[in-house]
Amino acid sequence: MKQLQFTGFIFFLCFLTESLTLPTQPQDVDNFSSTQKFIEENLEYITIIAFAQYVQEATFEEMEKLVKDMVEYKDRCMADKTLPECSKLPNNFLQEKMCAMEGLPQKHNFSHCCSKVGAERRLCFFYNKKADVGFLPPFPTLDPEEKCQSYESNRESLLNHFLYEVARRNPFVFAPTLLTVAAHFEEVAKSCCEEQNKVNCFQTRAIPVIQYLKAFSSYQKHVCGALLKFGTKVVHFIYIAVLSQKFPKIEFKELISLVEDISSNYEGCCEGDVVQCIRDTSKVMNHICSKQDSISSKIKECCEKKIPERGQCIINSNKDDRPKDLSLREAKFTDSENVCQERDADPDIFFAKFTFEYSRRHPDLSIPGLLRIVQIYKDLLRNCCNTENPPGCYRYAEDKFNETTEKSLKMVQQECKHFQNLGKDGLTYQYLIRLTKIAPQLSSEELVSLGKKMVTAFTTCCTLSEEFACVDNLADLVLGELCGVNENRTINPAVDHCCKTNFAFRRPCFESLKADKTYVPPPFSQDLFTFHADMCQSQNEELQRKTDRFLVNVVKLKHELTDEELQSLFTNFTNAVEKCCKAESPKVCFNEECLPGLYLRAQLLHN
Repeated sequence: MKQLQFTGFIFFLCFLTESLTLPTQPQDVDNFSSTQKFIEENLEYITIIAFAQYVQEATFEEMEKLVKDMVEYKDRCMADKTLPECSKLPNNFLQEKMCAMEGLPQKHNFSHCCSKVGAERRLCFFYNKKADVGFLPPFPTLDPEEKCQSYESNRESLLNHFLYEVARRNPFVFAPTLLTVAAHFEEVAKSCCEEQNKVNCFQTRAIPVIQYLKAFSSYQKHVCGALLKFGTKVVHFIYIAVLSQKFPKIEFKELISLVEDISSNYEGCCEGDVVQCIRDTSKVMNHICSKQDSISSKIKECCEKKIPERGQCIINSNKDDRPKDLSLREAKFTDSENVCQERDADPDIFFAKFTFEYSRRHPDLSIPGLLRIVQIYKDLLRNCCNTENPPGCYRYAEDKFNETTEKSLKMVQQECKHFQNLGKDGLTYQYLIRLTKIAPQLSSEELVSLGKKMVTAFTTCCTLSEEFACVDNLADLVLGELCGVNENRTINPAVDHCCKTNFAFRRPCFESLKADKTYVPPPFSQDLFTFHADMCQSQNEELQRKTDRFLVNVVKLKHELTDEELQSLFTNFTNAVEKCCKAESPKVCFNEECLPGLYLRAQLLHN
């Protein structure tokens, strides 16, 4: 394999010519040629991602065998395109090869998928993916010196192992994102291996790569969850709002055409069909750049970049300037006498136009906030259009919109005030307690992760001028992760209701939830209060994880306790750990002085 020539989020990839419509325009020919070359040079990476995401338990050696089969398949078809197997779609062929590997379907529990065909098989493999990867061993880490030796002696093997480990732990992340992460990882390795202080270099330069992966992973899972739970219509409205804010001068007809391309893109990407995902993504970026004069003045330089860099540039570009002739409000949706007739003529187009006009006039609002206003408007017209005087009823729609925004704003302001008063640690404990009480069925690791991400939303946004939109957008992503991608995911009746009833009002729904009374806690055990001296040797981050897991497990054990009682118990625990780690014999301290008292207190609170 040649060097992975990929640095952007979006890259444009096609597969074998018989699976695609041949290009006809000069620009299409250039795009086809470059992507065809890319696939020929990087087929191994793409196969690794697909296989590791579909069969997360598979070993690296099992993955290598499939890669070998896929490379041979490509070589055969490049030599003779008339072979029957060459007419198959790459994703279908990949799944056939997985099913044909002796003993593999039974060993890794996907034989039930192999008995299906077509779309049913594809969806089966998708639903077989596991978001909670606690069953996998810890992510393998190498000493920086070892990492550099491995990179210099066998770069290909190191990158293959890296992609395999990252992909199996991120089964819903789109392949282009993972390829970007791999390219960034290689850039970091190349640079840091030349530094004298390799440890510090890797630690510093790895942070933005990890943040990049987490951010795109969260957003992709969020939109895919919306698609699978609520259908394409919700994805349409999400992107009408997103693109109207980003490109406020775009024409409505052009916007709808672009949104349809994006929705189609998500259908392939969310199912895990790598080739379809990339083909549709290519179509979206080509669409934007071919109409850039009418879409945005901010993307000219992006569209002049090489194909692999173009997508990330467009995604990261600033929102376009608001048109000078754009009025502060669009009166036709509240002042016209014919609103009900226009709605009835074509409801989807009518509400799409409303979303477009309202979103491009309010770049300061969050996407969930805009979708809530759209829902409020739908509900208002449903009532008003059945009255004797509809115009007199919906004339006050703006008041309803402002009221909805004000409620959301107050919620964010209150959360940011809590952050300022409690600090990061205090807010973390508060959210761990809250999330565990409402969803105790989730694993401790998942609850700790969700709590940390929720607090990150506040630490990131509460000091920004666009505080409201930032908090609301990020907090909604965390709830999307809690609800999960799979439409069949079940947690408990109250949480399931919030996840599946109304996408726009999911966050207000969660805010009203109380402790889950259907949950049966595990038996009370002293094991929860058994700690070892090696806890004191943990690095700060690992110690924090252990501390957070302890709190989550205590809440699961007795979630009827008040937040104040839990905070008191947890404060005693952190004080005990701090005291014992400073003692001459931490082991003796843990066993004889600190934890027995904490255990007794927990028992008293339990009874």
